Amino acid sequence: MPVSSPKRVDKPWGYELIWAHTDRYVGKLLHIAKGESLSYQYHTVKDETIYLLKGVLDLQIGDVKGDAMHRMQPGECYRITSNTRHRMTAVEECDVLEASTPELDDVVRLEDRYGRVTK
Repeated sequence: MPVSSPKRVDKPWGYELIWAHTDRYVGKLLHIAKGESLSYQYHTVKDETIYLLKGVLDLQIGDVKGDAMHRMQPGECYRITSNTRHRMTAVEECDVLEASTPELDDVVRLEDRYGRVTK
């Protein structure tokens, strides 16, 4: 396969660079601006693992017992399985590597500060 450039997708919280997309996996870099937050969301099929490359990140994880907050530092990772409610908030400007299954549109937004809640 020839060398190519990642696909940049601008988001209200920053941007993502999709650097790998096959029928089996996706690789992304999420750049989250300081103080910005992704949706409180879950995926019905998608399974992902995040690795904090740079910055400080608050990762909110929800389950039947309620929500827990994890303050992540560079070098830490977390697996987010399908149907797990979650949200990432950048305490500092962050770069997050994400490896996931390929279902890019599998997002159910429960809360979103940018008005993108799933109906």
